[in-house]
Amino acid sequence: MGQGQLSLLLPALTLTHSATSHSRLSGDPGTGAWGGGQSEMPCGGYSYAQNHLAEKWCGYLNPDVKTALSFSPVKGMGREGVGVPAEQATLSIVLSTANGSELHISSVRYEDTGAYTCIAKNEVGVDEDISSLFIEDSARKTRLSVGNMFYVFSDDGIVILHPVDCEIQRHLKPTEKIFMSYEEICPQGEGDATQPCQWASAVNVRHRYIYVAQPALSRVLVVDVQAQKVLQSIGVDPLPAKLSYDKSHDQVWVLSWGDVHKSQPSLQVITEASTGQGQHLIRTPFAGVDDFFIPPTNLIINHIRFGFIFNKSDPVVHKVDLETLMLLKTIGLQSHGCMPQAMAHTHLGGYFFIQCRQDSSTSAARQLLIDSVTDSVIGPNRDVTGTPHTSPDGRFVVSAAATSPKLHVQEITLGGEIQTLYDLTISQGISDVAFQRSFTQGNQYYIYATLETEPALLFLELPTGKMGVLKNLKELPTGPAWPWGGPRRIVRDSGLFGQYLLMPAQESLFLINGRQNALRCEVSGIKGGTTVVWVGEV
Repeated sequence: MGQGQLSLLLPALTLTHSATSHSRLSGDPGTGAWGGGQSEMPCGGYSYAQNHLAEKWCGYLNPDVKTALSFSPVKGMGREGVGVPAEQATLSIVLSTANGSELHISSVRYEDTGAYTCIAKNEVGVDEDISSLFIEDSARKTRLSVGNMFYVFSDDGIVILHPVDCEIQRHLKPTEKIFMSYEEICPQGEGDATQPCQWASAVNVRHRYIYVAQPALSRVLVVDVQAQKVLQSIGVDPLPAKLSYDKSHDQVWVLSWGDVHKSQPSLQVITEASTGQGQHLIRTPFAGVDDFFIPPTNLIINHIRFGFIFNKSDPVVHKVDLETLMLLKTIGLQSHGCMPQAMAHTHLGGYFFIQCRQDSSTSAARQLLIDSVTDSVIGPNRDVTGTPHTSPDGRFVVSAAATSPKLHVQEITLGGEIQTLYDLTISQGISDVAFQRSFTQGNQYYIYATLETEPALLFLELPTGKMGVLKNLKELPTGPAWPWGGPRRIVRDSGLFGQYLLMPAQESLFLINGRQNALRCEVSGIKGGTTVVWVGEV
């Protein structure tokens, strides 16, 4: 018998692993009962057993009424290639013990994983429901938390990486099934050739779920962080390319292109995102959307009321109410000849930084400043060019681009004034930027920046301009980029107080220890890992 932890997706049954030859499931005696005076077994819906606590109530066994349970495999719902014939696979259940709140399942094996019909019988009546059973390694589950992980969406499925141990904690293969629909995570086409998974944007929803776009499949997958499984898929408009989580209203915004030419863009909103189920998909009334920006929350600003939308053909920024999804105001940029491409925000001074689209006939376009209180255009942000990035405390603004050798660093004073600290020349261009708090000085930040044309990572101490480079981090990702692609080489931090950073190479991942400014390790065999999400404490 393979020992393991039993994860039964019957709502409100909590489970622990026994040291003996069975697994034990415990119900919560605080609500309702099976039997006694009830004929209904309220087991509809689903819930994962999380940290030995179940989120939803199903029922428990009344000690005064003996209730027999049996589990039989649902035809066609078992895991392919494993298990035993249905007539031999029924799991034996010992009747309730002690206070009626425990079940014992004996002789459970890893291959018993699958979907089962649960039938409950007692003198009051009979009821049944379908549940899913997962057999997992209890020793591993108890040793490692499911939080503080990098989720890497690669050509070969989803890799969950533990940075402290430098090891893959779990690998969800493309052929693994989505729990609620039983579709494959990455459906394979006809023939023997394996098709790589295709991912675009992904967002962390309150460290409970990850929403990730699959453009070629016109859907968004919902990954359950606690169970480390793909929970469901949500069909959206064709070619979803960008996701953004509005934490203040618990909704995920989805920008779809319609096709690779962006000829039919649309903006949809998934509501109640942190519930993981029962979400609603709302189509916004905005047409011709090229991009959008929702200011992030931080330690100071924990509620955001407005978002911003811009179109490729209009020199304007549209201000939108995030709660009602209604247009509030249009901010004109015509007098500055600016077609907006990207935005950033700092609460210090209340500035929005607008990156204007580059005109091919000129050098890199400058930035504009907007007053977030009056929604008026202040004017150019001096001679700063590139994409603006603001530090989590709003104090520093770093602007850079893959096509420009300039890296600009500005500081916002407590009085709201913008000061240029210094400009650097980085001939290789900047692909992506991540901020990290200083481990030695309060209220100070570093940045880590990937280079566009060199396999290296730039380290910069923002207040002083002190710079270093980690070199020889292997080849850049090669081959044709997906059209919805983001930076050529990304870098992701591990949260506000985290010390680890992750960056992909051609067929591996590099973990950087920011506290030591040194390479922590390389995890090889991971190809195409350009979509990465950090999940903190769950």
